[in-house]
Amino acid sequence: MGLLAAAVLAAKGLRSLPAVRSFLTDFPGTSPLPSGAPVGFPAWLAWQHGLNVFFLLFIVRSGWQVRTAGRPTMFWTRRNIGLVRTKRAPTRMGINVWLHLSVDALWVLNGLLFYVLLFVTGQWVRIVPVSWDIIPNAVSAALQYVSLGWPVSDGWVNYNALQTLSYFTIVFVAAPLALATGIRLSPLWTSRRLSELVPLRPTKAVHVGVMVVFLIFVVVHVTLVFATGALRNLNHMYAVQSDDGWTGFWIFAASVVVMIVAWFAAGPRLLRAVASLGGTVISR
Repeated sequence: MGLLAAAVLAAKGLRSLPAVRSFLTDFPGTSPLPSGAPVGFPAWLAWQHGLNVFFLLFIVRSGWQVRTAGRPTMFWTRRNIGLVRTKRAPTRMGINVWLHLSVDALWVLNGLLFYVLLFVTGQWVRIVPVSWDIIPNAVSAALQYVSLGWPVSDGWVNYNALQTLSYFTIVFVAAPLALATGIRLSPLWTSRRLSELVPLRPTKAVHVGVMVVFLIFVVVHVTLVFATGALRNLNHMYAVQSDDGWTGFWIFAASVVVMIVAWFAAGPRLLRAVASLGGTVISR
């Protein structure tokens, strides 16, 4: 808390300097969008956002269980029949690894659909930097946040520059990096030649590092959502509305209840039942 208080006081002191005030005037924290940029959020984006939150919750949970739970109590082996049939025998994996890969697959499918819709509908211009003034505007926005004088912007029309860079990094850097390193760490990876080119230990470190980046992003994102106008922000993300009504809040609250119920329901009995639909599950 002492460091946070010192940072706030330092930022407020900087903002009192004439040169810094001039900088904030020249770069208010928001980089202009190209003409014709879409305004508001389509319904598909709200659904994508909600599904991503749900999938990310169980990706982090199952990934942490894989890392800390020790030897699994149940193992899953895919049935080598039907459309998915391979010459080699299917790889046996722990039930937590199966859950992690299964939710990963849903997250990737959701992400691919997100990429397609993002570019088809033109929403990409809202999270992809299109001019170099995004950098000084991001510095300006960061200074305003730290000094507790929130950047004056309307996310319904345009994100501030720091939000744009953050979303761009998560969508186009962190997510692909999580997928690429996750494929290398997967038990489905069997290429010895490629294993020499992509060593296991640094790949694992990067994969865990990306998870930490996601967690930090979520904490900061949720904190700012509630600190900078909770009802309006929740309406943007969940109700696709630009007002201060309660619709978005109640949809958000319902989604939290669903996630809590799913968290406690995802015990060994349910995991065995669901995993058995596509493979054979045996106890240790």
